[in-house]
This record gives sequence, C-alpha cells and structure tokens, in this order.
Amino acid sequence: MQNKGLIKLFALLFGLVSIYQLSYTFITSKVENEAEAFAISRISESEDDYVSKRETVEARYLDSISENPILGYTTYSEAKKKELNKGLDLKGGINVTLQISVKDILKGLANNTKNPVFNKALADADVASKSSDDTYLDLFFDAFDNIKGETKLASPEIFSNKGLSDEVNFQMSDDQVRPIIRTKIDESIVSAFEVLRERIDGFGVTQPNIQREGNSGRILVELPGARDIARAQDLLSSTAQLEFWETYPQNNTSFSTFLIQANEKLKDFVKVDEPQQIKEETELDSLLSDVASDSLDMATQVNPLYELLIPANPGSNAMFQAAIKDTATIGEYLRMPEIRRLLPADIQFVKFVWERPATEDTEIINLYALKSNREGEPRISGDVVSDARGEFDQFSKPVVTMSMNSKGSKLWQKLTSDANVNQTGIAVVLDNKVYTAPGCSVVGGISGGRTEISGDFTVNETKDIANVLRAGKLPASAEIIQSEIVGPSLGQEAIDSGFMSFLIAMAVVLLWMIFYYGKAGSFADVALLLNILLIFGVLTSLNAVLTLPGIAGIVLTIGMSVDANVLIFERIKEELAKGKGRGQAVSDGFSNALSSILDANITTGLTAIILFVFGSGPIKGFATTLLIGILTSLFTAIFITRLLVDWYLGGKGRSLDFSTAITKGLFKNMNIDFLIKRKIAYVISGILVAVGLFSLFAGPGLQQGVDFIGGRSYTVRFEQQVNPSEIASELNDVFGSGTQVKTFGESNQIKITTPYKVDVEGIAVDNEIQDKLYTSLQKYLPDGIGKQDFMIGSADKAIGIMQSVKVGPTIADDIKNNAFLAILGSLAVVFLYILLRFRRWQFSLGAVAAVFHDVLIVLGVFSIFGKLMPFNMEIDQAFIAAILTVIGYSLNDTVVVFDRIREIIAERGWKSGQNINTAINSTLSRTLNTSLTTLVVLLTIFVFGGESLRGFMFAMIVGVIVGTYSSVFIATPIMYDALGNKIRSGAEVKE
Repeated sequence: MQNKGLIKLFALLFGLVSIYQLSYTFITSKVENEAEAFAISRISESEDDYVSKRETVEARYLDSISENPILGYTTYSEAKKKELNKGLDLKGGINVTLQISVKDILKGLANNTKNPVFNKALADADVASKSSDDTYLDLFFDAFDNIKGETKLASPEIFSNKGLSDEVNFQMSDDQVRPIIRTKIDESIVSAFEVLRERIDGFGVTQPNIQREGNSGRILVELPGARDIARAQDLLSSTAQLEFWETYPQNNTSFSTFLIQANEKLKDFVKVDEPQQIKEETELDSLLSDVASDSLDMATQVNPLYELLIPANPGSNAMFQAAIKDTATIGEYLRMPEIRRLLPADIQFVKFVWERPATEDTEIINLYALKSNREGEPRISGDVVSDARGEFDQFSKPVVTMSMNSKGSKLWQKLTSDANVNQTGIAVVLDNKVYTAPGCSVVGGISGGRTEISGDFTVNETKDIANVLRAGKLPASAEIIQSEIVGPSLGQEAIDSGFMSFLIAMAVVLLWMIFYYGKAGSFADVALLLNILLIFGVLTSLNAVLTLPGIAGIVLTIGMSVDANVLIFERIKEELAKGKGRGQAVSDGFSNALSSILDANITTGLTAIILFVFGSGPIKGFATTLLIGILTSLFTAIFITRLLVDWYLGGKGRSLDFSTAITKGLFKNMNIDFLIKRKIAYVISGILVAVGLFSLFAGPGLQQGVDFIGGRSYTVRFEQQVNPSEIASELNDVFGSGTQVKTFGESNQIKITTPYKVDVEGIAVDNEIQDKLYTSLQKYLPDGIGKQDFMIGSADKAIGIMQSVKVGPTIADDIKNNAFLAILGSLAVVFLYILLRFRRWQFSLGAVAAVFHDVLIVLGVFSIFGKLMPFNMEIDQAFIAAILTVIGYSLNDTVVVFDRIREIIAERGWKSGQNINTAINSTLSRTLNTSLTTLVVLLTIFVFGGESLRGFMFAMIVGVIVGTYSSVFIATPIMYDALGNKIRSGAEVKE
C-alpha cells in the first residue's frame, strides 16, 4: 500500500479532531452531573415541588459557573453550544410542523375583501385541500378560474388594491397577476420563518432547530429539552396581533339603553321557561353552565343578558363583568346582526373584547367596550413597536416595557392625550385579549413612545410576550399540523437503553471477530473502535442530531462495517490457499475485495440517501448516521486494518493466521448445487409471498399508525398494571368510536390512539383532548399527580404521558406518498446502478426481484402477526426506514454474490451454471458470517433498545434473514433463468 505515511497522518488528525469535538460533550456532561449533585444536596425529596425546585437550583448553579474557564480552552456556555446534539427522543422536548395559512395571506393581500367570487374560491380551495396534494395557492387559482366569470384577479376589490398598487393594476390579466401573488406568498412565508426564528432564539432552549420544508408553507421546529410544552406551543402558534385602543367610559348612557333593548330583543330568539325558585348556589351554577353549552333555542334565562352581565368595578375602565363559562354565550349574543342593529349611533362601531384571565383559577373577567371606526381598526397597531423587554416595575412585579418608533411615538402621545381628556382607558390588546387598560393622568399625553404592559404575569410570560412583540407578528396564523412531545423521563430511559444496546452489541462483535479470525480479528476490532470514534466526531462537527433511531443506525453500522473486514479476510484466506506468501496474499486479498466492498456499500448508501431525502425527524437521524457510518467504515476497513496488518507482518518472525483452531477450514471446499434447488426455492417463496398477499388484501392487513392515517397517539405510564380493554371502553365514550388502547411494553404502560377531531387544528382542540384524557384516566393515577405532571410524565415518578404524537390528515397523506416514492425510488436507483456495474439487465432483474420478494414477505409477516406480537407493529415512518434498510442490506448481500459471479465467469465462462455455483459457494462463508453478526446486533437492540424500537428492529431482523436467503436462492437463480439459452449452455464462453 502506497502513501502509508499520509494515511497515518490523516488517521491521526481525524482521530484527534473527533476527540476534540467530543470533548465538549464530556465537559457539559460532567458539569451538569455536578450541578445535579449540588441540587440534590440542597433540596430534600420530602419538600413539595421537589423536582421543580431541584431543576431551579440546577439552573442557577449552571448559570453561576457558565463563564468559568474549563481546561483552559472553553467554558460551560461555549461547550454547551458545541456538544453532541441529542434529539427529542433522548432529551425530551417538542417537535412540531407548523403550517402557515396561505388562506390568511391571500385574504390579507386582498385587503379582506367581501368579493363573493374571491371568498367562494377560498371556500372551494379549503374543501379541495383535504383530498389533494397540490398547494393551497394552486387550488385557489383553479377554484377561481372555475367560477370567476367576468371577475379578474386584478379587480380593484381583489388584488388591484391600495396595498398592491405598485405591482398590480386592474388592466393586468390573471396570468400576469399569478406570479406576483406567488412571490408575495413566498415572501410572507419567509417573513413568518424569520419571526419564528427570532421567537425561538429568545425561548431559552439550547440547540433549537428550525427549517422550512420546501415551498409548502410548512416550517419544522425542534425544541429539545423544552419542559413547558404549553408555553412552547403558545409561542409558536401565536399571531402576536398587538393593538392599542381607547375604551368607552363606564358612564356612557348609550350602553345602558343598548343593554335594555338587547335583552328584550333576545327574548324573541331565546326560549324562555317559567322562572323557578333557585334554592342553592349549585343549582344556579348548573343553570348558568347550561347556557354556555346549549344552543340559543335551548337557553332557559328570563333575561338573557341581565342574568349573565354585571357592571364592572368602578375605575377599571371595563364596561361589564361576567363568568368565564358564560363568555361564549355572551359573545354569541353580541355578534348577532339583530342585536348589533340596536347599537345607538354614537357607539355603533364598538368592539367588545374580553380580558385575559389572570390565572387558571380566575372565574370572573371584564368585558371592555373599545372605540372603533367603520373598518374596525385600532388607534395604533403593533408594527410601531421597536423594542420590548420583560422587566420589573417599582413594586417588583413582572411587566413588559415597550419602545415605539417615531411614527408610533406621535400616535401614542395623541392616544394618551385623548384618554386623559375623555377620562377613558387605553386598552392594550394582544391576540384579541385585553392585557391591561390603564387610564392616563398626563396632560397632553405621554411623549417618547415608551409604555408598559402590566398584569398578573409570571416572569416567563413577560419574557415570551416581549419576545413575540420584539420579533413581530406572524403574517398569517400558524397551525400545528404535526407534533411530537417527549417527556424527560422517557428521554433518559431512551439514553440508558440505547447505551446498553450499544455496549452489548459492540462487545459481541469484538469478541466474535477475535473468535473467528484470531489476531487478525483484533486488528479489525481496533479499526472498528476507531470507526465508532469517527462517527461520533463527525456527527458532532456537523451539528447533526443524535436520535434513538440514530443510535440504532450506529449499532447497525457496527454489524455491517464488519462486512468489509470479513470480505477482506476471506479473500486473503483464499489467496493463502493458493500457496501465495503472506505479504502477497494480503495485498491481493485487499485488492480483490475492494470491488465487492465498494459495490455493497454504494448500494446501501443509495438507499440511505433516499431515506434521508424522503424521511423526516428521527428517520433523517437514522439515515445520517448510516451514511456517516458507511464512509468511516470504508476508511477504517480499507486503510486502518491494512496498516495494522502490514505493521504486524513487517516484524521479524511474525506470522499471521486469519482463522483460529476452531474456525480453520470452515466452509472450505463447499460444493453445494444451489441452482438445481432453485425450483424448490421458488415454490417455498411463492407460498410465503402468496400467504402474505392474502393476509394483506383479504386478511387483517397492516395496522397503520397515525403517521399514515392522521390522529393523535399518547404513550401513558401508570404506577400499577392497567386493563387496556377497560380504558378503551371508557375513552370510546369520551372520544367516540375509533379510539384504540393497547399495552405498550410493560403491563403498566399503554398506547392510546384516537382520530377524535383530527380535522380540527388549533391549540384549543389539543387542550380539550388533554383535559378529557386526564379526567378519564385520573382514577388510575396515584395521588399528587396533577394535570401538568400528567401531561409531561412526572419526572420524579415517571408516570403520565411519556410521549404524544399528533399528525394532521394532510401531512399524513404526504408522509404516505413520500414513503411510497422512497421505496420506488430506491428500487429504480439500484436497478440502474447494478445495470451500469454489471452491464447485463439480468443482474438488475434478479436483484430487484429479490428485493420485491423480501419486502413482500416482511409486509406479510407484519400483516399476519401484527395483532399477535406483544410489541407495537404499526406501520409508520420508522417501519419505512426499516424496509429501506432491508432493501439496502439485501442488495449488499446480493451484490457481493454477483461480484464474485462476474469475477469467476470472466475467467472461466458460464459452463451451464457450474461456475455460478462455484461463486456462491466461495462467498458462503462471508454471507453467513456477516448475516450472523448483523443478526446478533439487531437482536441486541431488539432486546435492550427500548419499546419504541422493537417493531423497527423486528422488521429488520425478518428482513436480514429473508435477504440472506433471497440473495442465494432468488436473486441468483432469477438472473440465471433470465439469461439466454446460448449463454447458459456455454456457447458464449466468457463475458
């Protein structure tokens, strides 16, 4: 081998850089362990809120030492930014896919027009979007074309308005307007992306990730380590519509007149029963609750408004007060056109807005009457805010302070001056909730544009409000269409199980190589250990995210990377058997194995690339580690193992055998006639595939997970064993039919899947489902587990929701389509690659037929045994990753066999299949050795890798077994049968 010195230098530098990159991870881990120990020593487990207090002490400790130098080249805060990124499944946190509403952007561009054609086109696009893969904008354009008649996109009441006057005029055709609107939509999505990035930067988690998903209007956000899930969801989906309004004074008599007339008018619309004597407060509460939940024609109040509204406290600048449970009913009353027409002329444009509840326990809130104009616009909008900060007032209460630009300062002075003169309040409204409504005692108004938002805030709330105001408002609503929330307890368990499976698999492989190849195997082990170091070093340097499937990818790489060393050592043994000297045998062995190694790894790499392109989240993590592992495995097997072998043989009197006393002679002189048994193999495979297809189409079929059908799933852990059938019955009463409950792992853990309101987006629906879930399961929980602890899995007891996943129906269709494209794409790419490498379409046909055979059998096994196995066998993204990995592995095996066939045929010709059998027999040792090693690794992950990986690993175990079989009994025979008689008879002697 030439350039040994350069390879040694490169390996040394590569290893040192990897150690340097990983040093930051070791430093942060050490410091955080010290912080945890410090907190435990200061907080007693018997204290209330033990976990929360401990986390607070840990945070303060880390903050106090964050800038202290460590080892002379870094600090904790710097190391934290450079450590190995851990995904949600290892660290806990939230992963969401946000859909920016293109509909909202279109309405904004059209200046919220009332044009019936425009709004009908939007409605039609809404309907079409539920069953189409086209973008919302294309669906809108199609719907508009179908109904437009003489109306044009450039009509003055649509896009030829004041806001777009510089780019759209009424003389333009629809074809001219479309690209302008597309550009505006894209600009708005970019704006939303930047707004969200600014908000996330201020949220306070380390290593957040935000990225756009093409031009779909979707934005992926990952917040590893985020504990306050509700806070994170509010931050991501809040539109941050900040407005400043002047309130009407309480002494405005027009409201008294309006209230009397509205109450009388409502009696015409509301069914009135005879008044009943209410003896107990609980009966009154029940009666009022009915009003909030029943439709208008079922209400029972004698005075619909009088009984719900009461005058606000004097001096509060609010007009009325009401119970929170009645706000929906009151709002419905006040929005009725018949009621709005009763407003006197001086208040006919009034806007009624409710106060933001101070706490979760608040029962009564204020209703404010805001002065509006015909267009319903506020006096000042939030776009004049230049800066915002979370601070403390003179009473040490958290507040938000704001500064305005020059335009805003002038408007603010005029508004505060008017409020002073009129003795009214200034309502600060954020997302249609009044946060505060103070008066102004400054004559002439407040100059300078500085103001303060006060209320019953927590410190985190002031930080989030300031963060949102500073970043700006979203140009459109952002709905969470997919989310995954992992509790911290499950994350730690995933780390423990992943590390355990990693160590066991590593030990098994290292021992096996020494057992089978002796001292040469120890050299392969050194190369393997360096390979692992390089994989983690590259992951860290690329800021890649390590996930649980990623750990599985690394562990799988351990098994598969052995393949290169096995190929090399088997070829060296063949050269030694020919009587060559050890030096020459080593040189020829490495050279002859190179072609097979490259072909096998390239085919596996191609499937990993497709997996990376079409996958998302953890699946990308799996593909990333697999790709990195393939590259580092090639380097260590081809160069590092060679360096070690050459170094050892270079010493005087040293001899190196590539086997042990037990394994010497195994698989030697094998002479099995595989081709003559091909018809038996065809029959066996045909039966297996037929049974699988029958089960898929006429039997139970596949159990599709929420990734493919949409819905919500929750992994819930209890203290004691629970009965999933009993819980399923109760939850079906709450969520309706279709809710499934299964044991997931241990008998005290279940997985709940429900399609309830899967078509409805918004945090309100998520909260509703969580409330119902907690209420239904509360009796199975131990005392002291409140809703907050339940929602994120109580960290001290590891009880509650350990993981939750939400997938909207639209994105579920996209995931399913991407999975289908990924499988077809991988088959097409591999067919072409094998065709180019082997130059006969028969080789491609044999390889792809074997892959189809393997995939169908894996699908059949999952269909037949899906409901019988004691672990989750749902079809989801992880299963597709397993299928693609099976494709890669099967091709890996097949290509090695094909490569040897090509080599032998080139030397000896076909000879009616005799040399094909010779080729298969010569690779049998490698095939069984690699397959056995890989299976041991997969079984290790299956047993020790955690419940969430068992279905994934089971698919791969079945795939490896079937793939090993198909490379010998399906791929090669089909290739042989597809050859012409002229070739098979030996008339065409050589390639």
